[in-house]
Amino acid sequence: MLAAFGAVLVVFIVAITTALIGMRSAKESFNTFIDRDQAFLSVSDALYAQGLQMGQALRNIILSPQNQQGYKNLATARKDFREALARAEQLSGDDAAASKILADIKDLHAQQSGLQDEIVKLAVPDQPTAIATLNAKETPVWRKIRGHILELRKAKETTVADAKVELAARTGAIETYSIAFAAAAVLIAIGVALAITRTIMRQLGGEPAYAASIASSIAAGDLSQPIELDRTDDNASLLFAMRSMRDSLAGLVQQVRSGTDVIETASAEIAAGNMDLSTRTEEQASSLEETAAAMEELTSTVGLNSENVRQANALANTASEVAVKGGQVVAEVVGCMDSISDAARRIVNIIGVIDGIAFQTNILALNAAVEAARAGEQGRGFAVVASEVRNLAHRSASAAKEIKELIDDSVQRVDAGTRLVDAAGGTMNEVVASVRRVTGIMGEIALAGEEQSRGIGQVNEAVGQMDEATQRNAALVEEVTAAADSMAAQAKNLAAIVSTFRLA
Repeated sequence: MLAAFGAVLVVFIVAITTALIGMRSAKESFNTFIDRDQAFLSVSDALYAQGLQMGQALRNIILSPQNQQGYKNLATARKDFREALARAEQLSGDDAAASKILADIKDLHAQQSGLQDEIVKLAVPDQPTAIATLNAKETPVWRKIRGHILELRKAKETTVADAKVELAARTGAIETYSIAFAAAAVLIAIGVALAITRTIMRQLGGEPAYAASIASSIAAGDLSQPIELDRTDDNASLLFAMRSMRDSLAGLVQQVRSGTDVIETASAEIAAGNMDLSTRTEEQASSLEETAAAMEELTSTVGLNSENVRQANALANTASEVAVKGGQVVAEVVGCMDSISDAARRIVNIIGVIDGIAFQTNILALNAAVEAARAGEQGRGFAVVASEVRNLAHRSASAAKEIKELIDDSVQRVDAGTRLVDAAGGTMNEVVASVRRVTGIMGEIALAGEEQSRGIGQVNEAVGQMDEATQRNAALVEEVTAAADSMAAQAKNLAAIVSTFRLA
């Protein structure tokens, strides 16, 4: 059947291709006829007309040399003649005869132009000679040109006539071929239709109406109707395939009926198992909720302990800082005590100097008293002064001695205080070290508490995830239960649907 359609298609393609080729050839011939042949005839007419215009303008110049219009007409006609001649040479193409004639016309026109210029020059001074030259020389040349133009036109008219005959012949051939191919296509189409009808009947295996009734019965669920074939050995027809389909459907329906009973039983067992699983899942969920609550309380307690440890650690850090500051203050006090001790020692030295000065002053006063005694009455006043100076030196020595004793006592006390402050500084250093050890221990306790809190948090999160998984399992159990119920309902519906089929 596909081969027949292919043959029809090939015939139509050949017919269309032939028609297109013929039409294209006819179009090219027609274009050549219009674009070249007819144009050449028009150019030939233009050459003839411009030749006449040149002759008329030349005669007007001879008759009225003062009229400038004649000169303009001659120049215009000569220009148009030359343009038409150039156009004719272009249209002649590869036509050797036409090219030869056009070359002769071109040579004659050059000769004619020279004679016309000569006649124009003679028109005013010697009109008779101009007329004689026109009649004797220019007119014969024009007649030769005219003869060539007419010859050229006659040859082209013959070519045009031949082209018309050829175009008519091609058009007729195209019509003949088109009719022949159309007739062949119609005959092939008729043959193909008959072949298709026969093929369809053979593929159906019987009448189309009988095949349609069998299909309707199967569609209605009647699988008990027998299917008769026109040919017993026909195992490739539609009716044979429909009989095989009916037998397969009958077996399938029987299997589905058996399977629906099994599905109903299995769905009931699944539903019972799901109910048991649902109960156990609910119990597990309740236990997980209690565990989660206990873990939350433990998390709260550990968090509170961690907070207390953090506060104790902060207090220990504060105590450490205070102890460090106290140590620094004690160190500063020790420095001050050392400075005081140094100052007291310098004062003792100064008092020693003062004591020496008092001793020397006392000696000088004694010497002065001796000298005053020797002087007698004249040295009495000096003796009084020396006595006073001696008394002053004695008091200065006594005061310096007392101050020295006081300073020595102060230095001893400062030394004792320095030793006590040094002892206090050592004690403060021990306190600082102890506080730092306590701070380190509290920090370790705080870190352990945080790790414990994080561990409990992870356990709590795991319990939450277990609870969530249990909830999802419970939901899944409910979904499975619903699916089992739905499957049971579907099995019942399937059994009801299968019951509509009638088996033999």
